[in-house]
Amino acid sequence: MTTLSFASASDFSALTTTVDGVRLVRLADAARRIEVSIAVTLGNNAYEMKVNGRNVFWQPAETLAAWRAQPRLAGNPFMAPWANRLDQDAFYANGKRYLLNDSLGNLRRDANKLPIHGLLLFWEHWELAELGADAQSAWVTSRLDFARYPDLMAQFPFAHLIEMSYRLSGGALEVATRLENRSAEPMPVAIGYHPYFQVHDAPRENWKVRIGAREQVVLSPLLLPTGERKPLTLPDPLVLAERSLDDVFTHLVRDEAGRAKFSLEGVRERVTVLFGPKYTIGVVYAPPAGRFVAIEPMTALTNGLNLHHAGRYPELQWIPPGADWRESFWVIPEGF
Repeated sequence: MTTLSFASASDFSALTTTVDGVRLVRLADAARRIEVSIAVTLGNNAYEMKVNGRNVFWQPAETLAAWRAQPRLAGNPFMAPWANRLDQDAFYANGKRYLLNDSLGNLRRDANKLPIHGLLLFWEHWELAELGADAQSAWVTSRLDFARYPDLMAQFPFAHLIEMSYRLSGGALEVATRLENRSAEPMPVAIGYHPYFQVHDAPRENWKVRIGAREQVVLSPLLLPTGERKPLTLPDPLVLAERSLDDVFTHLVRDEAGRAKFSLEGVRERVTVLFGPKYTIGVVYAPPAGRFVAIEPMTALTNGLNLHHAGRYPELQWIPPGADWRESFWVIPEGF
């Protein structure tokens, strides 16, 4: 273990270190006994948020060495340049059809062989840009210059910069994302996060999920939107019991700040996820055998790039050439 740099102010601190060949950042709030660990070279993934020693995120790997040897989705994976599924080995943007190249070996596929979750889940080439702490927070910003990597550009030929910032403040973790379009054409925004959460004070059948949405998206057997939406009729809260979820929600319920709220609850423990205004879609994934619930902030509907081209999803977001896009979501643990 080699400590690379350190910042501290009052109760907050931020440091970088290397463990089992994985470059880490650790943000800490000593007063609230919270420590966040981010695996920079495994997708810039915040895989731990420990509150009084209990991890808010679900991470089944016992060591970083084991996770590095057999990467699997856990913690807070970043999905880009598209989140969830595409309905074919191609996507549309600006009226053009761009083919995906399976021979490059960087496509991930679901059980039905559809491209899923983009290209960056375990990307190792994130660069630390800023690390700091003050009396109110500890933070880190990492960057990825997408255009530097030919295998990425071959699949998504839009030059852009990605900045991801984690900030621990007031007992909450903010995950802020900035996209800067450096290409000559408008760039579609179809990114998302796939955070896996857990509570420790109740068995899974007693876990409760609250869904801050008014509509549910109807999905095909391939888990692709059919184009139909229906009013949300699930109970609030929804007790998991023996049921599973892999569902897409829209028309989110917003507070005065424009934020939508989803949550996972045990007896005393609760994890609340607040979606900023530009996260317009929420996905909840809770398989029956899992010890987690994924509450996923999304900027676009599943297969949104191709649905937009087909005239069935006008809400797709775009970044003009030379402009940028910014949004955050927040993870708020209570009762841990």
